[in-house]
Amino acid sequence: MIRVMVVDDEALVRSGLTMILNAAADIEVVAATGGGQALAAVATYAPDLVLLDIRMPDVDGLTILARLMELPLPPVVAMLTTFDSDQYIVAALRSGASGFLVKDTDPDELAHLVRSLAAGTVALAPQVTATVISGYLHHHGERRANTHAVARLSARERDILVLLSQGLSNADIGRRLHLSIGTVKDYVSAVLAKLDVSNRVQAALWAQRAGLLDGAPA
Repeated sequence: MIRVMVVDDEALVRSGLTMILNAAADIEVVAATGGGQALAAVATYAPDLVLLDIRMPDVDGLTILARLMELPLPPVVAMLTTFDSDQYIVAALRSGASGFLVKDTDPDELAHLVRSLAAGTVALAPQVTATVISGYLHHHGERRANTHAVARLSARERDILVLLSQGLSNADIGRRLHLSIGTVKDYVSAVLAKLDVSNRVQAALWAQRAGLLDGAPA
């Protein structure tokens, strides 16, 4: 069971997302709060995944994200948005967000994205993907810098990077490369460390910028 917490300043949004996600047999919304109650609710309910509004009037979503990332065992955090302002999206990515979802995502797709996030894969709504890539990479230099960073990876680590960038879970990568899940986890940790990034979304963007995904099978 995937334990989810919804944080949004609008009660209607909270109730709608809760209803949609609770309809899935493997997902349970353990709490739905406004921004002011978010940190206390995380401490109480220990969710696996937090869906966090990126901009709220009482407490800014980016502030909550930063506080959550300071926890010893932070939950996976995906930002909820209704717009594509790279000012907020890029800031959230750099602070450790693992995904970006729009609030009007199709119900079936929302459950799928939640499962992907819980499995540790990249989850970007199509509406924000272009903004995330262009904005984040703009803040991290030209293609040459990304190529140099990726060049530090071993051949196997580059294989791992390409597959995680395509949204594969650790289990999927293990099956593709005939490796144990534990070995894949070790490789993923090494890739993140060598690229000096904090999550798989950021690693995927480095791979995109370095050209590793050019011509890679979907």
